[in-house]
Amino acid sequence: MQNKGLIKFFAILFALVSIYQLSFTFVASKVKNDAKAFAGGNPDKEAKYLDSIGKEKVFDLGFTDFTFNEVSDKQINKGLDLEGGINVTLQISVKDILKGLSNNSKNPVFNKSLADATANQRGNQTYIDAFFEAFEANSKGSVKLASPEIFANRSLQGEDGVDYQMTDSQVQKIIKRKVDESVESAFGVLRKRIDKFGVTQPNIQKLGESGKILVELPGAKDVDRIKKLLQSTAQLEFWETYKIDEVGNFLVAANEALKKTEINKVQTNTVVKDSLSALLSDVKDTAAVQKGNNPLFDKIVAQGGGPVLGMFLPKDTATVNGYLKRADIKILLPAEQRYVKFVWGKSTTITNAQDKEIEVVELYALKGNRDNVAAMGGGVVTDAKDSFDQSGKPSVSMQMNGQGAKAWEELTGKAYTQKSNIAIVLDNIVYSAPGVSSGPIAGGRSEISGAFDITETKDLANVLRAGKLPAAADIVQSEVVGPSLGQEAIDNGTNSAIVGLLIVSLWMMVYYGKAGWYSNIALAVNLLFLFGILASLGAVLTLPGIAGIVLTMGTAVDANIIIYERAKEELRAGKTLEEAIKTSYSWRGAMSSITDANVTHVLTGAVLFIFGSGPIKGFATTLLIGIATSLFTSIFIARIFLDRNLKTKNDLTFVTNFSKKIFNNFHFNFLGMKKWTYLFSSIVIVVSIISLSTNGLDEGVDFVGGRTFQIRFDKPIETDVVKAELANVFDGSAEVKIFGDNNQLKITTKYKVKEHGVEADGEVNKLLFETLKHHYAAGLTYDKFVNAYDGKTIGIVQASKVGPSVAQDIKTNAYWAVLGAMLLVFLYLMISFRKWQYSLGAIAAVAHDVIFVLGIYSLCYKFMPFGMEIDQHFIAAILTVIGYSMNDTVIVFDRVREFLAGKTKGNFADIVNQSINTTMSRTINTSLTMIVVLLIMFIFGGESIRGFIFAMLVGIVVGTYSSLFIATPVLVDTISKEDKNRVEKEHEEVIS
Repeated sequence: MQNKGLIKFFAILFALVSIYQLSFTFVASKVKNDAKAFAGGNPDKEAKYLDSIGKEKVFDLGFTDFTFNEVSDKQINKGLDLEGGINVTLQISVKDILKGLSNNSKNPVFNKSLADATANQRGNQTYIDAFFEAFEANSKGSVKLASPEIFANRSLQGEDGVDYQMTDSQVQKIIKRKVDESVESAFGVLRKRIDKFGVTQPNIQKLGESGKILVELPGAKDVDRIKKLLQSTAQLEFWETYKIDEVGNFLVAANEALKKTEINKVQTNTVVKDSLSALLSDVKDTAAVQKGNNPLFDKIVAQGGGPVLGMFLPKDTATVNGYLKRADIKILLPAEQRYVKFVWGKSTTITNAQDKEIEVVELYALKGNRDNVAAMGGGVVTDAKDSFDQSGKPSVSMQMNGQGAKAWEELTGKAYTQKSNIAIVLDNIVYSAPGVSSGPIAGGRSEISGAFDITETKDLANVLRAGKLPAAADIVQSEVVGPSLGQEAIDNGTNSAIVGLLIVSLWMMVYYGKAGWYSNIALAVNLLFLFGILASLGAVLTLPGIAGIVLTMGTAVDANIIIYERAKEELRAGKTLEEAIKTSYSWRGAMSSITDANVTHVLTGAVLFIFGSGPIKGFATTLLIGIATSLFTSIFIARIFLDRNLKTKNDLTFVTNFSKKIFNNFHFNFLGMKKWTYLFSSIVIVVSIISLSTNGLDEGVDFVGGRTFQIRFDKPIETDVVKAELANVFDGSAEVKIFGDNNQLKITTKYKVKEHGVEADGEVNKLLFETLKHHYAAGLTYDKFVNAYDGKTIGIVQASKVGPSVAQDIKTNAYWAVLGAMLLVFLYLMISFRKWQYSLGAIAAVAHDVIFVLGIYSLCYKFMPFGMEIDQHFIAAILTVIGYSMNDTVIVFDRVREFLAGKTKGNFADIVNQSINTTMSRTINTSLTMIVVLLIMFIFGGESIRGFIFAMLVGIVVGTYSSLFIATPVLVDTISKEDKNRVEKEHEEVIS
């Protein structure tokens, strides 16, 4: 090996750099463990401890030192499935942005195009492209985007704006730029909010041009609080309000009108007194009203007063909204109140007549107008901070600019004169509606008070300071992982990695003897390099990423196996040890096979990286890095030890007493079996296709959308009982399965998955808690059931949500990933082998393997004791299977090509059979190490990736079979008779 000294230098340098990079991870981990010990399980105390030492020096190397913040930035970050925390994908509403850019245009073509874009948006198509497509179809040239009533309005005029003479294509470029600017603005606002939230190592990034923003908050635990913080648009408004006596006659009229449509039979003793106070009084004082006879007033659980029209249960708000929005009800409003805007207040808790605490929301009537614009907007607020009001209750004080101060003085003066109230509305929720008792308020200072706790006022002040989002931000995908589940994942991953490393190392020693030791040293160096690169890149380590590392152990020895097997052949041919090693490391020896095999693996890994997201991208990252480091260590590090042996003992044989006779003189007629293997595979494929068309697949929420909860109980639980209970509250949409132990369930529902607001998420969580709490011992609170905390053993330990639009994107990506990987490998093999028959054989084997795995999943998912969902993890497994199947097939094909061009005797089929037989030691060795490693992951890796590992396990077994019994026979059968005759003739001439 030339330049051996240079390779040693770079290997040592790389090892030192890797150790240096990894040292930050060890130091950060130690400091965090100290913080946990100091906090004693209190997450807030732990966070404050880490925050307090952020700028303190914790790592001293003598020549330089680092603070905790610097160390944290350089460590290997753990993903949410290992660290615990919250991961959300926010969709900035491009529809709202377009409405704003058009000045809320009333143009029917424009608004129909917005609706059509929402309904017809395809997977991976951006909303803005869907809108432009819909607009072109709806307008048919009758109206242009540059119309003054659409985008050529006053707000978009001027330099870089829209001119009414522009073509649609010119306007599209401008609008796309404006939308990008709005998304960038939202990105900045969210970053400011997150930075103030106090989460260590938050991650926020834009996802292409889709308007989606990914937010990862490792270690975050308060689920509802964080979702509210992220989704709040901070749209602050100040509205004048009506009082209850001003809209009382309308409410009475509405209630009477609703009786005609909402009550089947009106009883005779209906309303004795028609005063509003009687109708709106508490239930205990309402002798005047027959319960069940008043559709609107029966929903009131406590009377209001002043600007509060009444208090309602949260579950009744949708019904009341429906009543008040009906055309036949709205027509009952007096002319001067026709623009009234009914809005709900912030939920609060009261004690009812039975001395029971209940959650209620207040109803307000705001003085609207034709343009639905508030009397005063919140854009004038320049600063906000959490404080306490005159009663000592938490509140938020605000400071306005000069323009706002003047408007505020006028508005408060008007309210003082008219003895009216001003509603302070944030994101369409009334936080308070105070009156003004001491005259106009000058100076621009104001205060938001209400039923707050200290945490809420801190968050509210935070979002007001950061500014409002330019459009609504909906959580279209989310995942919540508890820290206890993360620790279990770390333990499972570590155990599987250690056991896998030991078994692979032991096998290499047993099979190859001293050469196996050299391979194990190369494997250890490979792992050091792999983790060093992950640390230097600031990569995020996930549970699938750990699976990728364990898988790398199996593939890392693959190159060594190919080299060693080639060296054994050369030794059997009579060459010296030095000649055998030199030949095995040559292009004519093992290098061409290793190159082709790893290029196909890299291509599928790259496709996985491009189309994957989150943990799947982490899996692809470790896989790709592992391929690179494995090649370096297998080819160069192991070679250093082999050459050293040549100079000292010169005693390598690449076999042991156990392995020296295995596969020697192995002869099997693979092509003679093709009729039977074709028949077997055809039957399997037909059965698989029938099952796929009738039985289908267990598509996870990644593909169909929905909410998934992993819930632990303190005792074994019956799935049928829980399913029946949840079906009642989730409108029949509830799937319940045992997940791992019999005290843990995986619950999937599509209930309100299309609704992205905090209210919908909170409602689902509360319904889940209220329905299941009787299965737990007394004392379990909602917060403990939903939120994460250290040492959590019961309640929701993991939750995820995937909206329908995201699910469609994921499904589209999956199709393109699989097809793209197959196409890339087909093209590469055609170029590398210069015959399309090789590509066809490989693709036939891969298609066979994919259908086989899909068929197994379709046939077995209903009764297997572990999850077999088709999700992103499954697609990652399929792509890994494609890579491995190609890898195995390429090794066989490379030997076939060599033998066809060599001096082997026999007819065409005999030559091919002999070439396959010579690869058996390598094929079986590699397959066995891979299967053993995957079995270890399957057993020890944890429930969450068991289905993912099972797909790879089946795929590796089937891939080994197909490379021998499908790919090669297809290759032979598609080569023309003329080519076969030519090869046989050439071999006869060589022999003679």
